[in-house]
Amino acid sequence: MTTYELAQVNIGRLTAPLDAPEMKDFTNNLEPVNAVADASDGFVWRLQGDGGDATDLRIYGDEWLLVNMSVWRDAEALKAFMYQGVHRELLARRREFFERLSEAVTALWWVPAGHRPTVEEAEDRLTRLREHGPTDYAFTLRASFSPPAA
Repeated sequence: MTTYELAQVNIGRLTAPLDAPEMKDFTNNLEPVNAVADASDGFVWRLQGDGGDATDLRIYGDEWLLVNMSVWRDAEALKAFMYQGVHRELLARRREFFERLSEAVTALWWVPAGHRPTVEEAEDRLTRLREHGPTDYAFTLRASFSPPAA
């Protein structure tokens, strides 16, 4: 019997270079937010580059687009992390750090337990969501799908 975990990707187009003074609150909080995620109930994995976070990785070949990916036990675990503490505070301030994009910036999908998605896989899922809306291939928290039948 295959069990599934929930993968998520979210992207953001920077309003300024990461080393700019106006990005200091964002960059200074990366490590504490990641530590909370790592210790959260239901957390499985997160994308990391050479620096321990994903700020050196890009998506869609765009140097201004940051990519964040993680895998969780289920949507409830992801939501519990997203809407608490420092992450919630930074989420409320996201327009200070990231431009408003007209296309979807977050996609979710089920992966077999133990699978670690790649940036290319995330790009494919996000593109599919943008082109076709929520499906069992790529969806959102508001329009979610159950894991595949075992």
